[in-house]
Amino acid sequence: MTIDNIIQWFQSWFPVNVMVLFITSVLIAAVVIFAIMAVNALVAVYAERKISAFMQDRVGPMGQGPGLHAGKWGLLQTIADTIKLILKEDIIPKAADKKLFIIAPFIIFLGAFIALAAMPFGPYLIASDMNIGIFYILAVSSFGVIGIILAAWSSDNKWSLYGGMRSAAQIISYEIPAALSLVSVLLLTSTLSMQGIIQSQAGTVWGFLPNWNIFNNPFSFLAFFIYFIAGVAETNRTPFDIPEAESELVAGFHTEYSGMRWAFFFLSEYGNMLVVCGLTVVAFLGGWQSPIAGVMEGAWWGLFWFLTKLTATIFIMIWFRWTFPRLRVDQLMNVAWKILLPIALFNLFGVAIWTLLVG
Repeated sequence: MTIDNIIQWFQSWFPVNVMVLFITSVLIAAVVIFAIMAVNALVAVYAERKISAFMQDRVGPMGQGPGLHAGKWGLLQTIADTIKLILKEDIIPKAADKKLFIIAPFIIFLGAFIALAAMPFGPYLIASDMNIGIFYILAVSSFGVIGIILAAWSSDNKWSLYGGMRSAAQIISYEIPAALSLVSVLLLTSTLSMQGIIQSQAGTVWGFLPNWNIFNNPFSFLAFFIYFIAGVAETNRTPFDIPEAESELVAGFHTEYSGMRWAFFFLSEYGNMLVVCGLTVVAFLGGWQSPIAGVMEGAWWGLFWFLTKLTATIFIMIWFRWTFPRLRVDQLMNVAWKILLPIALFNLFGVAIWTLLVG
């Protein structure tokens, strides 16, 4: 359901000024998107604790005992942490640039928040179905770099500044192979619309596989892995979390933050995971399309398939964190410029030639 649909529905029941309806519809969509980000963060934090405990045999999170608050369930631990962050004292360093220090977390949050406006969670579940949806998401998701630099600079902390510089360099570097991988998808689908990309993946390929871009040809199969690896790096997740290296920088660009301002950094990280994994699902895994053509299709099934694929890709990101060691700074940049970028360029030409010759 887009904002235009909400306006039309309101007009059919309440014939009021169009501008009032537009503002009301935008606010409704904004509240829904914020709720999605908040619920995603809560569920992902809980899942991360349980998955890490299972993989590394941690006694605490996987402990035995009754109750939802502790033991093997521990459902209320994440809620308790949320309450703790809300009630924590908000400290601003004396030497910090207060205006920039205050605004930086919200700029980072805004990048992930407005990117979700063009994310299609189902055939009819999208806040704004733009004809340049994928271009819009790539543009606004880069907005967070500004907030990272502001947070690092305004903190008046050299470790924060080092972390901010590392993070900005990392995000900008990995955006290039990620964007080139998505351009290969545009060559296959001939559209910038998020819904259009999903609709172009209907049916089957080679008679038995779903017609998802990951299965379209060998080059698009490789593009999937390039984009996902670059996406992990863009979200500063392990093994690419050197901007937040605890052993060197304590916490990187958000070292001096506490309370709800720190929580916005946390919320933004999981929001960026949602955006990267959502783009992966849309561009390569058929979006809300069923894996079996003609079976279990429809609006609600579409939401189910999208969330299932989204959950699987987020799980892989969490899996990476508790499996791989952190890269050094030089290794991290080498992977972007000397490995992923050349492969992504070669891959782009491969998709173009394949599309021209095979169709």
